Amino acid sequence: MEVKTSLLDNMIGVGDMVLIEPLSEDTFIENLRKRFEHNEIYTYIGSVVISMNPYKSLPIYTAEKVEEYRNRNFYELSPHIYALADEAYRSLRDQDKDQCILITGESGAGKTEASKFVMSYVAAVCGKGQEVNKVKEQLLQSNPVLEAFGNAKTVRNDNSSRFGKYMDIEFDFKGDPLGGVISNYLLEKSRVVKQPRGERNFHIFYQLLSGASDDTLKKLKLDRDFSKYNYLSLDSATVNGLDDAACFRTVRNAMQIVGFMEDEVQSVLELVAAVLKLGNLEFKPESRCNGFDESRIKDKNDLKEMCELLGIEQSVLERAFSFRTVEAKMEKVSTTLNVAQAYYARDALAKNLYSRLFSWLVNRINESIKAQTKSRKKVMGVLDIYGFEIFEDNSFEQFIINYCNEKLQQIFIELTLREEQEEYIREGIEWTNIEYFNNAIICDLIENNKNGILAMLDEECLRPGTVTDETFLDKLNTVCAEHQHFESRQSKNSKFLTDHSLPHNCFRIQHYAGKVLYRVEGFVDKNNDLLYRDLSQAMYKANHSLIKILFPEGNPAKVNLKRPLTAGFQFRASVGTLMKNLLTKNPNYIRCIKPNDKKAAHIFTDSLVCHQVRYLGLMENVRVRRAGYAFRQAYEPCLERYKMLCKQTWPHWKGPAREGVEVLLKNLQVPAEEFAYGRSKIFIRNPRTLFFLEEKRRQCLEDLATLIQKIYRGWKCRTHFLLLKKSQVVVAAWYRRFAQQKKYQNIRSSALVVQSYIRGWKARKLLRELKHKKRCEEAVTTISAYWHGTQARRELKLLKEEARRKHAVAVIWAYWLGLKVRREYRKFFRANAGKKIYDFTIQRIMQKYFMGLKKTMPSMSPVDKSWPARPYGFLDGMHQELRRIFHLWRCKKYRSQFTEEKKATYEEKLAASELFKDKKALYPSSVGQPFKGDYVEITKNPKYQKLNSLVEDKVLLADVVSKINRANGKGAPRIFLLTKKSLVLADQKTGQVKASVPLLDLSSVSVSTQSDGFFALKLKEGSTSAAKGDFLLSSDRLIEIITKLHRIGAASAERNQINIDISDEFLVQFKQDKVCVKFIPGTPKNGNGVACKRKNNRLLEVSVPSP
Repeated sequence: MEVKTSLLDNMIGVGDMVLIEPLSEDTFIENLRKRFEHNEIYTYIGSVVISMNPYKSLPIYTAEKVEEYRNRNFYELSPHIYALADEAYRSLRDQDKDQCILITGESGAGKTEASKFVMSYVAAVCGKGQEVNKVKEQLLQSNPVLEAFGNAKTVRNDNSSRFGKYMDIEFDFKGDPLGGVISNYLLEKSRVVKQPRGERNFHIFYQLLSGASDDTLKKLKLDRDFSKYNYLSLDSATVNGLDDAACFRTVRNAMQIVGFMEDEVQSVLELVAAVLKLGNLEFKPESRCNGFDESRIKDKNDLKEMCELLGIEQSVLERAFSFRTVEAKMEKVSTTLNVAQAYYARDALAKNLYSRLFSWLVNRINESIKAQTKSRKKVMGVLDIYGFEIFEDNSFEQFIINYCNEKLQQIFIELTLREEQEEYIREGIEWTNIEYFNNAIICDLIENNKNGILAMLDEECLRPGTVTDETFLDKLNTVCAEHQHFESRQSKNSKFLTDHSLPHNCFRIQHYAGKVLYRVEGFVDKNNDLLYRDLSQAMYKANHSLIKILFPEGNPAKVNLKRPLTAGFQFRASVGTLMKNLLTKNPNYIRCIKPNDKKAAHIFTDSLVCHQVRYLGLMENVRVRRAGYAFRQAYEPCLERYKMLCKQTWPHWKGPAREGVEVLLKNLQVPAEEFAYGRSKIFIRNPRTLFFLEEKRRQCLEDLATLIQKIYRGWKCRTHFLLLKKSQVVVAAWYRRFAQQKKYQNIRSSALVVQSYIRGWKARKLLRELKHKKRCEEAVTTISAYWHGTQARRELKLLKEEARRKHAVAVIWAYWLGLKVRREYRKFFRANAGKKIYDFTIQRIMQKYFMGLKKTMPSMSPVDKSWPARPYGFLDGMHQELRRIFHLWRCKKYRSQFTEEKKATYEEKLAASELFKDKKALYPSSVGQPFKGDYVEITKNPKYQKLNSLVEDKVLLADVVSKINRANGKGAPRIFLLTKKSLVLADQKTGQVKASVPLLDLSSVSVSTQSDGFFALKLKEGSTSAAKGDFLLSSDRLIEIITKLHRIGAASAERNQINIDISDEFLVQFKQDKVCVKFIPGTPKNGNGVACKRKNNRLLEVSVPSP
C-alpha cells in the first residue's frame, strides 16, 4: 500500500479546505464529493477534521494505520481522524495541555463511531500493563452499555444517540489512562412512551426480549412477542443488519467488565421490564357521587406483575394512579384523576423511571472507571453531542438541542480565533482583526436571565393561574417582537403578518445555521416535566433497593414543597458548566456530515450536504482561517519539500533552515506581501502562492525524474554491457575448455582402438599356434585310441566265442538232465495237477485280497466304524476277524498316546457313564465337559490360602455348591473341597470351614433322575459327623462330584464302596427329623430354573423344568 509522505502529495481534490481556490460553497461541496467518491472521507479545515459517513466498512482503521499515524506531524500524512487523535494525545502527554475533542453533526452523521475511533486510537498508542489495560478495557466497554440504554433506531440513523455524552479521560504524567468521568445531557425520555413512525424505542427493550434466556424472561414476567407491549413500535421492531440477541450478550459482558455486580444487573433488567409493564396499563372512567369521573385500571394483571417486580403494594400504586394529593403549607387536598390525567401520570412515571435509571447507570459507570489516585491528572475530554436539528415538526427537544449547538458554535469561533491569534503572537506575526458573525446575540435571545426565551418559559410555568402554550407564545410575541432573529405571525412586527409559511401557533428563530420553525405545542408540559408526588412516594415505598435510590424525593421525612427545577433551567445550567469546562481545555474539532438520507454507500446528495455545511458553519470556519494566512509550515519541512526549486538549496542546504527558505523564495521571486516569516514557521497568505510552489515543484520533480531516468538507463546499459562482456569471456573460456576436452577424448579413443586391434592380432596369432598344437596332440590321442580299441575288440571277440561254447555245453547238459527227470517222474504228474492248480489259485486270490485291503484301509480313529466290503463270500469269517483285530490294534495305538492325567480323566468319564448313563437326565450334558477338579483355583487364589493350608491331603475337587436350607428351601453358597479322606464345606466369602466330614462316615449319595443338580450326602448313623444330620446340596457339576466320590470309595480298601441311590423321592435326615425330598416336573418362572420350596415340616418339593 502506498504511503503518502505529505498532505499535498497525490491529492484527490484538496485535502485542506483552507487551500481551496476559488472559495465558494459550490467548490466546497464539489471537493467533498470528489473525495467521497474516492473513499477519502476525511478532509481538513486547518486543524478541524470533516468526517463524511461512508455507510460501509473501510480498511483505514487497522493496526498498521495506527502505527502509520503514531507520532507524526498533523499535516504530514493524508487527512485522517487518527491524525487529530494523535495530535491531541501528544499535546496532552508532552506539553501538559488538557485537551477536548468536540464531535458534532446531525443524527446519522457518524458522531458515535468517530468517538469510538478516537478512544480506540488513544487506547492503542498509550502505555501497556495489566492495570492500564484494565482501565482501557473499562473505558471502551462503557460505550456498549450507554448505547444500549441511550441509543435508538430513527429514520435517519439505525444507532442514533438520543443523549449527549461528554467523557473526561484522565491520564498520569506518562500518558497512561487512569480512569474517566462521563456526563450525560438531555436524554430523549419522551421516546420511552412514544416513537415517531418508522422509529424504535431504546435498544435495550428489544435486546432484552430477543437475547435474554427463557428463564430470565420468566423471572421478569416478560414475553418475547414485541406486539404485547404498547411502548414498543411494531412497524420497525427489527433492523436489518442488527442482531438484538447478540447485542444483548455484548451488553451483559460489557457490564461485567465495567464492574456491575450480578444483582445490580438483575435490578436494572427488572426496572426495564417494569417500564414495559407500565406501558400496558389502561384506564377506564368511573363516575363518583360528587359528579366527577375517577380513573380505574382495566386489567390489573400487568399492574400486579409490575408491583411484584418492584416490591410495591398493589393498592398503593393503584391509588396513586387514581388520586393526586396537593400540599400547600399545612393543608393537604386530595383530588381524583380522570382518564387523561391517569395516562399522563403513567407516561410521566415511565419517563422518569427510565431517565433516572439512565442517570444511575452513568453514575455507576463513573464509580467503576474513576481514577483511584488523587495526584494531579491530565485530562482529555471527548464530546459526542447531538448536532443541529431542523425537522418538519420541531418542538421543545429541538429547541434545547439547537441552543446547545449555538453555544458550541460560539465557543468554536472564539477558540478558533483565539488559537489563530495566539499562534500569530507566538510567531511574531502582526495580528489583524478578523470580522465574523458573532452568534452571541442568538444565545442571548435564548438564555438571557430576564428576557430570554428559557427565562420566560420558566416564568410562565411558575405563574399562578391558567398556563398554556398559547399564553407562553403571547408572552414571546410581546417581549421578543423587535428582536432581529425572532419571527412570529402574531408579533407586533407587521412584516410577518402575511407570512403564510409561519403558522399562528409557531415562532421562528434565525440560528447561525439557518431559520428553524418551532411549534409551541408541548413546550410548557415538557419544561415542567412534573411527576405527581403520590407516584414518587409510592415508588419510595418499594422494597426494591434501586427504586429507593432513584426516587429520594418520595421519602415522607424529607418532603420538599418547593417546585422542582424545570427541564430548561437544568439543561441551561449543565450547558453552562460544559462551556466552562471546554474553555479550560485545548479544543480539537470533528465535524460529521452524512452524505444522504438513505443510509446507503456511494450516494452523495448535494442539497443535504450543503444544508449541513451551512448549519455547521464550515464556510465561516474556512473564511476565519483564511482571513490571515491560509497556510503555514515549519521551516525544516518547507525547505525539505521545495529545496529542489533553487540551485543554492539543492541538493543540500548547510545553513539554518530559515535562511534557506529566504533564499528559496527570493530566487523564485515570490512577492513579499504573499508571505511572512515567523519565528519557527513560514506563513503564506494566498493559496495561489502555495499552488504556484506546488506546480513548480511538480515540474522540477518531472525534470529530476527525467534526469534520474537518464542516469539510471545509462547505468543500466553499462551494467548490461559489462555483464555481456563478462559473460562472453566466461563463455569463450568454457568453450575452449570444452574443445580441448573433446580433442583429448578423440585422441584417447583413437589410441585405445589401435591398441585393441594390435592386442587382438597378437591374441589371434597365439590362438592359432595353440590350436595347431592342440590338434596335433588330439590326432596322436585319436590314433592311439583307435589302435587300443581294435586290440580290445579282438580280445573281446575271442572271450565271447569261448563263453558261447561253455554256455552251449551247459544248456545241452541241462536239457539232457531234464529229459531224464521228466522221463522218470512222468507217471506221477497227472495225479497231483488239480490240487496244485487250486492251491495256486487260492494263493493268488488271497494275495489280491490283501493288496486291495491295504489300499482301502480306514483311518486310525477309534470312532471310525467304516470297513471295506468283502470281495468273496468264503472270506466272510476272516474278513470280520481282521476288522476286529484292526480295531483292537488301532485302539491300542490310540491309548499309547495318552498321559497319565488324561487316562485318569477318561477313567472318570467311563465311571460316570457306568453310574448315570440312561439313569440321570443331567448326564448327557456333562459328557462334553472335561472334569477339571479345581474350579476356584484354591492353590492360586490368595483369598483361600488359609483354607488350603487347613486341608492336609491333596484337593481332588474344589467347587462352589449351594447348601439347601430345610426351613425355606433356599441355597447358601459354600466352598466344596474333596480329598481322599474327607470332604469340607467352607464359607465362600471368608473361607471359614463350616463342616468337615471323613469319607468313612459317608454311607450313600441320593440324586434324582431329572436334570437338576440336587444331591444328598447321607451319613452313617451314630458317626460323629451325623450329629447335625445329612447334607442336601446343589451343584451344576453333580456328575463329576459323585463320580469322584464313588471312585475314591472303590479305590479304598479301608471303607466300603459308597452307594449311589437314583430316585425322584428320597429321605434326608436333618438333626432329629427326616424330611422327604420330592422331585416333580415343572415350568420355568421369571427365567429361573430349578426351584425348591418347603411344603411342610416333612416335605421339600423341587420343581425341575422339563428339558
